[in-house]
Amino acid sequence: MFKKTTLALLAGASSLIAAPHHAMAIDAAPPPEPTVLYAREPVPQPPMRTAYMQPQRSNMGGGFIEFLFGDAPSSQGYAREPMYQQQPAYYGNRQGMPPMDPQQQMLRQQQEAAVDPRERSFDPRYEKQEVEYHGREGAGTIVVDTPNKFLYLVRGDGRALRYGIGVGKPGFTWSGVKTVSAKKEWPAWTPPPEMLARRPDLPRHMEGGPENPLGARAMYLGSSLYRIHGSNEPWTIGTNVSSGCIRMRNEDVIDLYGRVNVGARVVVM
Repeated sequence: MFKKTTLALLAGASSLIAAPHHAMAIDAAPPPEPTVLYAREPVPQPPMRTAYMQPQRSNMGGGFIEFLFGDAPSSQGYAREPMYQQQPAYYGNRQGMPPMDPQQQMLRQQQEAAVDPRERSFDPRYEKQEVEYHGREGAGTIVVDTPNKFLYLVRGDGRALRYGIGVGKPGFTWSGVKTVSAKKEWPAWTPPPEMLARRPDLPRHMEGGPENPLGARAMYLGSSLYRIHGSNEPWTIGTNVSSGCIRMRNEDVIDLYGRVNVGARVVVM
């Protein structure tokens, strides 16, 4: 009995001695980092799009499209959400798509007309270049390809110089064979009566110079009013723009002028 009591006392003492070591081991472990929540930074919510009918017409065409994609006005107390940059566009009267609002269509046309044509880049295919020519016209002949807006100076041996040109507007194109009857540098311009009837705002006469619509050079075609001439509007090359004359850039018409003699054959197709 005494032996059992002694062993129990020794076991209790051992547990008392070991307890502080166990506590020290727990204190030695670093506590976990607390999670900090900031009250002034709410959890971000995904953007929401408000469906509503806007009382005033907008540039989205109104109706069901605006109901789906319109932003709520601030006067209603809703926060405005960013809109998509791309807005729906309607092309013609395609089946299932409403026509474009006439007011918006007019605004688009005005915006397109407001673009300065002088800022348009020159199409590189209208640059002067030597190309193959397999037509029947002989060397020294000028061939005007009206539909494709090219002028060819035949050089022979299956080659030709090709220039970009501007040609007559619809109703003013023509075809035929002429000869170069005269050549002039920085020619003066006197609009014919037919042109003045259509454009009474034009000057009755203009001396040659950089502002003259005939440009730096002119080659007159037979006894007609048609000419191959330069232009102070080079951005019109490659378009149907004239009253029947063949229009070239000034640098191109100067180059052609130096290669062509009076009496040269001109074939306009």
